Amino acid sequence: MRRALIILAALLLAACGGPPGTTAGGRDKVNAGVIAIVDTAPIHLGRAKGFFAEQGIDLTITPVQGGAASISGAVGGQFQFAFANTTSLLTAKQQGLDVKVVANGVSSTGRPGADFSAVLVEPDSPIRSAKDLAGRRISVNQLRNIGDTTIRASVRKAGGDPDGIEFVELPFPDAPAALRSGRVDAIWVVEPFVSQAISQGARPVAWNFAEATPRLTVAMYFTTGRTDSGLTRRFTAAMRKSLEYADGHPDEVRQILGTYTKIAPEVIAKIHLPKWPVEVDKASVQAIADLALADGVLTKRIDVSALVP
Repeated sequence: MRRALIILAALLLAACGGPPGTTAGGRDKVNAGVIAIVDTAPIHLGRAKGFFAEQGIDLTITPVQGGAASISGAVGGQFQFAFANTTSLLTAKQQGLDVKVVANGVSSTGRPGADFSAVLVEPDSPIRSAKDLAGRRISVNQLRNIGDTTIRASVRKAGGDPDGIEFVELPFPDAPAALRSGRVDAIWVVEPFVSQAISQGARPVAWNFAEATPRLTVAMYFTTGRTDSGLTRRFTAAMRKSLEYADGHPDEVRQILGTYTKIAPEVIAKIHLPKWPVEVDKASVQAIADLALADGVLTKRIDVSALVP
């Protein structure tokens, strides 16, 4: 009877395409929580190019609204891997959550005037530089996160005092209208909203990612302790290959953007693409951690090596 049950179980597994978590071809099913923005082009491109299949991974990319949803989904077991910005991951680590970076996500170009993140004002605004942002109302997509931290750094670098800035939380798509209506004095947006707003007359006065710290690692891919270490190594290998490919093939990046975002083709052709280096710039992550601590976003100093192996 026991032998018959074993044979029956084996037949059922074969009929279902293998043990739980695998496909009929033997690849591991992986669900990654990823924001559908320009920053995440490499993982989409890597899946299309077969880099994850090469590592025995059947990758599903699930769109999420932001870093908080990515982190809660990963910690809760919905995702084996996910994408979140540096400050969100530092905050999660401070809260004692079991998160560990496995690959770089996206980085600033480090070039003011040619980066994917900027602070914009109306064309007739008296604000002429980052220094003039002191004491102003500025929109950010999330309070106490990487936006306000890097904006404060830009203002300090320009010789201004950021203490009097009032940050207003607004989704990126809503920010340009708020600027035109006078609800805020300046807006922080990332691509494609930077190019869209500039095309409608907005004027950049700060490039906060590029000005905050050299080679800023803006976001990263991460996992939790529940994910198998062998699977993590294979996902990391595929992700590294995807980053390298995306960084060297900007035309293909622009093509893949049209498959998972709603950005108009004419805008895709104009946007400033970020950089996708293979390696995380740990010095820049530590710099953001220290800036966030000084601004009160974090409550204690975090050793980045605990987050980024």
